[in-house]
Amino acid sequence: MPAKYPQEVKDRTVRLVLDRRGDYPTEWAAITAIAAKSGITKETVRRWVRQAEIDAGVRAGGTSEEAAELKRLRSENRELKRANEILKAASAFFAAELDRPQR
Repeated sequence: MPAKYPQEVKDRTVRLVLDRRGDYPTEWAAITAIAAKSGITKETVRRWVRQAEIDAGVRAGGTSEEAAELKRLRSENRELKRANEILKAASAFFAAELDRPQR
């Protein structure tokens, strides 16, 4: 699925929240105000801010790089399993051919 928002929009929105959260009584208030001005849902902005904090090492959790690596490895694993199944089927076919009596 393609990203709904360009990376520049995400970066700018997160930067606004992080820079302006001192101007609001709570971080949620900052997220709510900036999300409304940006036309982005509050929950989306909150997730972006949390992920930016994780990526910066401020908050515990899996970084974006780790998530991308995990996605790549899972895809590679699926492909290898698929190739393995094809090789097993081919091996069984050729083994059956060798076991048939020759005329």
